[in-house]
Amino acid sequence: MALSSMTGFARTGFETSGIDFSWELKSVNARGLEIRLKLPPGLDILESEIRARARDDLSRGSCFFSLQREGESDRPRLSVNEEALALVVALARRLAAIDGVRMPSADGLLVLPGVLQDRRGTADHERENSDTEANAAILAALGPALAGLREARQSEGARLAAILQDQLDGMLRLVEAAEALAGEAPDLLTARIRDQIALLTGETNSLDPERLHQEALLIATRADVREELDRLRSHISGARELMNSGDPVGRRLEFLAQEFNREANTLCSKAFDRRLTGIGVELKSVIDQFREQVQNVE
Repeated sequence: MALSSMTGFARTGFETSGIDFSWELKSVNARGLEIRLKLPPGLDILESEIRARARDDLSRGSCFFSLQREGESDRPRLSVNEEALALVVALARRLAAIDGVRMPSADGLLVLPGVLQDRRGTADHERENSDTEANAAILAALGPALAGLREARQSEGARLAAILQDQLDGMLRLVEAAEALAGEAPDLLTARIRDQIALLTGETNSLDPERLHQEALLIATRADVREELDRLRSHISGARELMNSGDPVGRRLEFLAQEFNREANTLCSKAFDRRLTGIGVELKSVIDQFREQVQNVE
């Protein structure tokens, strides 16, 4: 399996019990797995199974799953429950005759529970809850929808992988450039110490050459960046291995991005030459771009 993004969209239509349905699945990046559902009335019974199947297929992302009846409006289709209304009116008349209670107004009657009903939420509700064949078809259609979402996320993941590989290549080129400079440290520092002594004393040979060499080596040891560069090489190799593993690796790549940044900061703090500082700053810029892209990896 290739690298997968957390961004994707899929839509699948199907028919069951003479009703046209469609699954619409969307996902974007998130720290963990979040699943929000929108189901027609009466199908809440399927929620736990839908969540379980989604967790089997996806490990990260903010996901919104919507099941819709094709051509169905979200507006309620209201009807009057004549039997309930007649019962309420009869009771109101009896109270008016016995206790002198004033008859309720029409709007007062209509707000009473059970008098007005959403036709979509009564007979349909009962039918959908009891229709096990339709429920099975709805769950079965979720499979192709999830497959479509995975395919969309993997397609986006392939684009992400190309960007991340380019960024890792850029980091490696900068590490190689820094390694080339690291070998110049003793000579550069020797010349710098000699120039500083000459500036302070006005003499170019006031320090014993052997002592000058020892001082330069001591400072070069403190400014040695080879350990940081070795770790950066190792992290680059580790990132490539993760990306080729086929597993959900977003969290581990995020951790590596933090390690990249830590080593780059140390490299800049140890820089003994303006060129090395420039490499460190450019490296930090590439690492920031890498970390931003990694936020979208599953």
